[in-house]
Amino acid sequence: MKFVPHGYQKKAIEFIRANREAALFLDMGLGKTVITLTAIREMVDAGEVKRVLVIAPLWVAAVTWPEEIQKWDHVRDLSFSVATGSIAQRFRACRAETTLTIINRENIPWLIDATAAGTVDWVWDMVVIDELSSFKNHQSARFRALMRRRDRFSRVLGLTGTPAPNGLIDLWAQFRVLDNGVRLGRSIGRYRTAYFEPDKRNAQVIFSYKPLPGSEPRIYDRIADMTLSMQSRDYLRLPELTTTPVWVELSRDERKRYEELKRDAVLQLPEGEITALNAAVLAEKLLQLSNGAVYADDRSGGRGVVPIHGRKLDALTDLIESANGQPALIAYRYRHDLTRISALLTRLKLGFDVLDDAASIAAWNAGKLGAGLIHPMSAGHGLNLQAGGSKLIWFSLPWSLELYQQTVARLYRQGQDRTVSVFHILARGTMDEAVEAALVRKDLTQERLLRAVRAELQRR
Repeated sequence: MKFVPHGYQKKAIEFIRANREAALFLDMGLGKTVITLTAIREMVDAGEVKRVLVIAPLWVAAVTWPEEIQKWDHVRDLSFSVATGSIAQRFRACRAETTLTIINRENIPWLIDATAAGTVDWVWDMVVIDELSSFKNHQSARFRALMRRRDRFSRVLGLTGTPAPNGLIDLWAQFRVLDNGVRLGRSIGRYRTAYFEPDKRNAQVIFSYKPLPGSEPRIYDRIADMTLSMQSRDYLRLPELTTTPVWVELSRDERKRYEELKRDAVLQLPEGEITALNAAVLAEKLLQLSNGAVYADDRSGGRGVVPIHGRKLDALTDLIESANGQPALIAYRYRHDLTRISALLTRLKLGFDVLDDAASIAAWNAGKLGAGLIHPMSAGHGLNLQAGGSKLIWFSLPWSLELYQQTVARLYRQGQDRTVSVFHILARGTMDEAVEAALVRKDLTQERLLRAVRAELQRR
């Protein structure tokens, strides 16, 4: 396919070439992969870059980048290898003499250790970090490992549409990787002191920070010279996006079980005992129960599944039938959700698959599936799924606003020519309501839900 760049894409390509350290905050659907590949193509041709290491989420590394390289005429001859899978496969990919080495972010510690041991030669002079926000935790293994080789890169490019999903505090680690601490400092402690003050705390233990007055524009000013930010609404004409809550009601007995779990943090059932040792576990239990099944620890240490209700499955059935044959993406959260949804789709004789590999994603985009099952953690970033349908059904909403937005963007992106319909299946009077309300406020964080649970426990 011939690539005819839009004006904003030309601007982004020029920005990458002009800045050895760059952050590209492109909203979902603006084509950040083809923009980056085009810049790499031009820099390779000009002798500015020889070998590029691309770090991405697993399925983006395994599927999206290879597909994009082979899709566009002008970059199709860029040689690439994919360093995912077994250790043997990774060694072959990293030792191959290709222009691009594409690796999933979980394998970065392995790669850095391999180069330190001499089993893999260090050959890359540029690194591209797709979904830069996944390096927001300065204590993570991937961040620490990459920083050990930061000085080996002459060019560093970070790509994301959600640079600060939990607030400006997230920016420090990302820019530490990009510019080695030049703009926001080399110490997270000094960054906090300069721009933030403690927010939620318990005595000397600080749980979160909030920006000092005036610090937001100061931070933006510090990173402005190496950052290009673009929003879809300013550059794309996308189809309509509709979001519809689909409420289900629990029966009296189901409601009683839910309230017992919320009140006592212990729910006695014949199949086993469900306990919530802390607020985080209780939040998970309540959300599971809202979906219709709960993991229960039995006396032998096993982890069984206790079915509670099928209200959401009934709602899912109605949505599928009302689609009149149009395919739907179904986002699930727990493994027992996947099991029960799969059983339902089998009974409905609807062709479906879990979108977790190249073959299933290709089948979805080719229109061969009536339903595609996705988990936001694996399909939340980078996958192009708009060719296969325009309906997304959330069987259970995630805590992360970033994952929610990114999953919606698998359908609501450039190339989509139909109205995108998003449905939230929600159990009335449960933790689902807290998630739904937080989505509206764009404040969907785990801490918000944990505070809601703690409030419930304090009213025991």
